[in-house]
Amino acid sequence: MSIKPRLSRGLRDLLPDTMLARQRLIDTVRNVYETYGFAPLDTPAIEYLDVLSGSAGEEAQQSIFRVSNPEEEELGLRFDLTVPLSRVVSQYPEVTLPFRRYQVSQVWRADKPHPGRFRQFTQFDLDAVGAPCGTADTEILAAICDSLSAIDVGPYQVRFSSREILNLLLQHASISADRAEEVFRVLDKLEKIGIEKVKLELTHGYRDESGDMIRGLGLGDDQVSAIERFLSIQGNDRGDVLQQLRSLFADIETSAEQLDVIERISSDLDTLGYGSDRVALDVSIARGLAYYTGPVFEAVLLDAPQFGSVFGGGRYDNLVARFGGPPIPATGASLGVDRLLAAMEHLGKVRPAKTPAEVLVTVMDSGLRQECLQLAFELRRAGIRTEIHVGSGRLGKQLKRADRLGIPYAVLMGSDEAERGVVTLKQMEVAHQAGGAITQHEDWKAARFGQREVSRADIVQTLASLLGRD
Repeated sequence: MSIKPRLSRGLRDLLPDTMLARQRLIDTVRNVYETYGFAPLDTPAIEYLDVLSGSAGEEAQQSIFRVSNPEEEELGLRFDLTVPLSRVVSQYPEVTLPFRRYQVSQVWRADKPHPGRFRQFTQFDLDAVGAPCGTADTEILAAICDSLSAIDVGPYQVRFSSREILNLLLQHASISADRAEEVFRVLDKLEKIGIEKVKLELTHGYRDESGDMIRGLGLGDDQVSAIERFLSIQGNDRGDVLQQLRSLFADIETSAEQLDVIERISSDLDTLGYGSDRVALDVSIARGLAYYTGPVFEAVLLDAPQFGSVFGGGRYDNLVARFGGPPIPATGASLGVDRLLAAMEHLGKVRPAKTPAEVLVTVMDSGLRQECLQLAFELRRAGIRTEIHVGSGRLGKQLKRADRLGIPYAVLMGSDEAERGVVTLKQMEVAHQAGGAITQHEDWKAARFGQREVSRADIVQTLASLLGRD
């Protein structure tokens, strides 16, 4: 019986053009992370359900994909990479603290799928476990900046605040601490839904565009007014924002100590050259996951703000303690690979490619197959990514393949070239721009669009030079 090819909702296949762009991005960010001394880690996609449950709040709990094994144990697919990291640190006493790791892996969330939102996606995390608040958080913020600069995403802004600042807000607004998670979850929606809907959700609720009822939290008018005053704090300089916060929370005894922590991070960033234009202190940053305990961060692309946060994270000092033992401080951030790539495609910053090959060695004469094969391997051994034509078809078909896949160079060697000890080097982009349906070798030689003869002995060095490998 024929099976219809199909995918479950919220999942997608990633074809070579998408995968190549992802790999370039990941390789670039990996280089930044390793420059900071972070080491790679991998963990299984499946965790025990009790490891995942209760770690990140109600919303994350509801998004867990439950799976089964032959032993009928209660298991789930990981919804992030931070919870498995906390398990690893607790499980392996040989792990040296601070443990500085990065991980790029798939995660799964059983959210309602819609355009641009998938149930399986890739995160690229860096974390420092066993590092107290201060320098480690500064490093995470700097690494976010350096990663986005290395990717060349255009103008961006990293925004940070602290859960401790939000806890001060609860005291200022006379909101009990046991309501923190639900209040912060609503504040985290500010940029997405706007202040008026935030106020409605904090009070009586409202109906969204689909007609669904969004339940309100039932806060009083005075409490919401206090929150609105807090959210109105803005400034182009981190020092100015801190001054406004000190004024707002002047009547709270512990506020100076908490704000001093943020001021030290801000001062460190100034010392390192990360000014307020790149790293802003934004009091509206809440982050949705419940396990954050201190500074929280996120990054947006200024030319594509509609894509929301492409980088996010924060401090989570209590997460490892769930597995027993003393609390271990930790901080980190996660790059949303899929979201960032979507934003970069929108901005025209993704270089299209359907193959990693830089050169196609054509086979024009079956009698020269071994010579062409030898040439292809010479290029590969010189570090030049090379494909050799392995099927049937005339030269025109082979060159059309190179053009279709975006291979920048083609090497042609017929019997005439072989006798004279030369090859013909074709720059495909020039030929493509010149146009014309040219299918015969003689026609290519006559037109010579982006084409020149190179000594067979010099072709490897010539291509290495053209590709910047010499």
